[in-house]
Amino acid sequence: MALVVFLRGINVGGHRRLRPSILAKELGAYDVVNVGAAGTLVVRNPGPRAEFLSTLRQKLPAGTVIAFCDGRDLARLERDRPFQNERPHPDLVPFVSVLSKAGKSKASVPTVIPENGEWFVRILGSRSRLLFGVYRRHMKTIGHLGRIDGIFGAPVTTRSWNTILSVLRVLEASKTRTNSAGLR
Repeated sequence: MALVVFLRGINVGGHRRLRPSILAKELGAYDVVNVGAAGTLVVRNPGPRAEFLSTLRQKLPAGTVIAFCDGRDLARLERDRPFQNERPHPDLVPFVSVLSKAGKSKASVPTVIPENGEWFVRILGSRSRLLFGVYRRHMKTIGHLGRIDGIFGAPVTTRSWNTILSVLRVLEASKTRTNSAGLR
């Protein structure tokens, strides 16, 4: 079962510097693929989860938040077509936030942030530790995305839906590669 890891609190330059592409190579024994520059990793052969996560933590700067889910959770979310009722708009970005641990809050969804006035983040729904919604392309949005932690009672890591689709392509290619290898 592939594991998808989302890192938060790293920087590709400067303070808490980490280069995800180099990290993926260092974790080669687990067959890790880096997706993008933000710290999104597809772990195709994680082995025992606790062992992999321990190895990963040793390679990360202090304070890095690790959120993860099974690849099948993202595939299931895609099959559910979570954005089918959203009209495409150039100023709206579909996203998925992954809770780093089970939240203590039972926040209701859908929800908008801020609650009053013009919204910048709309959370449309959730599946287990995955939250999905849309945000506006605006300078103020990053601060409003940061409020999701408090609303749901756990640190979250957010990626655009395009990044999630890239992860799903890696997972699908891995499945095809495995099936081809099995037929030989």
